[in-house]
Amino acid sequence: MSEKTMRRETGQPYHRPDFVDDLDATLRHAWACLARGVKDRRSPFHTPTIATLGLDGRPRMRTVVLRAVDVEARQLRFHTDQRGLKSAEIRNDPRVALHVYDQRGKLQLRAEGIAHLHEGDDQAASAWEESRLMSRACYATQPAPGTPVAAPGAFQLPQDEAAIAQGEVNFSAVAISVTEIETLYLDHAGHRRARFHLGDGAAGAQWLVP
Repeated sequence: MSEKTMRRETGQPYHRPDFVDDLDATLRHAWACLARGVKDRRSPFHTPTIATLGLDGRPRMRTVVLRAVDVEARQLRFHTDQRGLKSAEIRNDPRVALHVYDQRGKLQLRAEGIAHLHEGDDQAASAWEESRLMSRACYATQPAPGTPVAAPGAFQLPQDEAAIAQGEVNFSAVAISVTEIETLYLDHAGHRRARFHLGDGAAGAQWLVP
């Protein structure tokens, strides 16, 4: 039996990515996946799960849309409504966590960081201008997100651009300063797990048992 046939029958990949056995390359790959997720709507990194601590102390998770990645600054950005619980939770405790699993790429990425709400400042204004009209409309919905209603459609969407523009006062850009990234690459030939404490240089990177 040839090696190629054996790999096919055992499910092992024909090509093992070069980054999996190199800590520096693994971290670069993680950031590249996040950056690609900003523009590629089909990428699982486009819609990560964000975890916050609820006002009652319990963990809460939501799917958000990744809007920007600054690799050098180690920052991620998503948008949210100031009226929602997510904003209140970040104000109360800015510690957040992020999770993405890319089934096709066989990569799980977890990150931790500190979130900062940009409300009514230059960064919020710039992010608002970058947003599409249909995205802006969400922030002009009445009543506020999470409000109990008597029927599933008992809320009002803005009917024109002027009404949509009024939603800017509810808009917030959330910048996450990433302090730690952990990756897990799944492979029949051997899983690889790594953790990176950002800001600690090479000393902050280490392999972990998968």
